[in-house]
Amino acid sequence: MIYSMESDQVPFVEKELWYYAGFPRGVEPPENIKKLMEESGAEMRSCLKPQLVYQVFDRSQLSYIIDASKDLTVNLKGCSKVIIFASTIGPLVDSMIRRTQGIDAAKAGIMQACGAMFVESFVDSFNEKINKDYQGKTKPRFSPGYGDVPLTVQKDFFRLLPCQKIGLTLMDNLIMAPEKSVTAFIGIKD
Repeated sequence: MIYSMESDQVPFVEKELWYYAGFPRGVEPPENIKKLMEESGAEMRSCLKPQLVYQVFDRSQLSYIIDASKDLTVNLKGCSKVIIFASTIGPLVDSMIRRTQGIDAAKAGIMQACGAMFVESFVDSFNEKINKDYQGKTKPRFSPGYGDVPLTVQKDFFRLLPCQKIGLTLMDNLIMAPEKSVTAFIGIKD
């Protein structure tokens, strides 16, 4: 299944942007940096194409992945169904960041943070939808590369999901293109 949003619907989460830009939680950036963040976020929003593909599996169908990870097993304890998804905010974000790197390194850093904030905000919105659809019976999402789940699990996502439908590819080094993309498991409690 495919889930998408209009670019203007993806929440701009200011405090998360501060965090992704390197400011510790609870520390507010100076006004000039906040202004640059707002301008960069507005500029990036114009090129967002937030979309994801997902599928619901019986836990047993993914046991070969889940059981190989202590952390994922703990996260999915009590779940008989598991959603896996692959998401992106689109290739134009990567292009915008690359163009900015050649012009203004400070702004490019802020653009990187904006991209991270927007993809996480989009995925958070999907999480909220799934949690509502399953009446609050979901577990926190868990991504390959976190805890003891190796990045090689990305290959399973790309084998099980039609990632090409949203223009998402997996490179040999296990990095996704476009870069501002997320894959994850979401457990559905019994």
